[in-house]
Amino acid sequence: MGPEDLTELARWIVAEGLNGTPETNLLPGLGARLNAAGLPLLRVNIYQPTLHPIIGGHLFIWWRGDSVARQEDWNRRVNETRSEDSLHPFERMIATDARELRFRLDRDDASPGLPLLDDFRQRGGTDYFAMQTGFGKGSILGPLDRILSSWLSDSPAGFSALDLAAIAHLAPPLALAIKATSAYRIADTVLSTYLGRDAGRRVLSGAIERGAGESVHAALWMCDLKGFTRLADTTPRDRLLAMLDEYFEAVVTVVHGCGGQVLKFLGDGLLAIFRLDDDATSCAAALDAAERVLHQVAELTAARSADGLPVSELAVALHLGEVMYGNIGARDRLDFTVVGPAVNELSRLEGMCRVLERNLVISSAFAGAAKQSTDRLVSLGRYALRGVRKPQELFTLEER
Repeated sequence: MGPEDLTELARWIVAEGLNGTPETNLLPGLGARLNAAGLPLLRVNIYQPTLHPIIGGHLFIWWRGDSVARQEDWNRRVNETRSEDSLHPFERMIATDARELRFRLDRDDASPGLPLLDDFRQRGGTDYFAMQTGFGKGSILGPLDRILSSWLSDSPAGFSALDLAAIAHLAPPLALAIKATSAYRIADTVLSTYLGRDAGRRVLSGAIERGAGESVHAALWMCDLKGFTRLADTTPRDRLLAMLDEYFEAVVTVVHGCGGQVLKFLGDGLLAIFRLDDDATSCAAALDAAERVLHQVAELTAARSADGLPVSELAVALHLGEVMYGNIGARDRLDFTVVGPAVNELSRLEGMCRVLERNLVISSAFAGAAKQSTDRLVSLGRYALRGVRKPQELFTLEER
């Protein structure tokens, strides 16, 4: 492979990075081009750490002949439960801060303590080379401070000195291209995780101007845990946080599954909206979510109680109304959320769960639009809500 070939490959890699080509497509293109240029590649593997609440990093694996690279995700702290002699070569490199690893697989002592290399030998691999490409301190995004790559040859002679020099020459532009794609993915993940899926996408697409937003008609959801203040005073921090995580996991999974958008957490509660085809469909989805959540929370509470863990009940309020959905706040600290009288009424409705000793309270506006479930709604009577001019009839869901 001559200098012109390397220059052309480096340009191609940079162009793919600028185009945002995903790693699953970038690696097959690179592998095919390197093989065509005479570099004997059987497999390429890239590992990139990432900023994610659960996933610690992504592996992208290409074998010769694959049209798409396979992606595998490593959970955080994955190697804490693995013995030293079963580590992935990348894990050993990270643990020892080795800049490079090389093993000739046609030798008996080729893979000490690295069973993965034994598998490569059985598949025809002869020479394994891995390296780290680090980023400068000014360009680190969370744990994304490096790219690890491994290269496997099946040539009887293994990699030549020129082959390894070519790999070293192409590693920086490859790392830069992957970093560009990773940065966008991380931004999308972080915004979706902390702002919500829809709000995150809006912000990432450029909807960041203060005061920018739109008026929307939506089914509104607010819930929180009953008796949380008392629990917070009497429960150790770690057990309290673990309890919140379990209850929120149940709620958010159902809300998202029913088409809702979780906008924000409010201490021990959360605010969500349902915007589907029309009011009837939105209300039906929100009501279905409430019924499912309350059932799952009851099961979770029973299981936690049996294990001697702290438990709580959930209070859910459902309303329907016009809200302003957009950016609100100070110049250097904005929130993408909903505001308006309907949100204030929703908060008052949620407070009525305790007054009426109910786990679910529904407004008259919501009940009027929930046409598919009218026969299952039970009146709780008319009540005056603090800060709301007119008393209104409140409802709950008939127990099955």
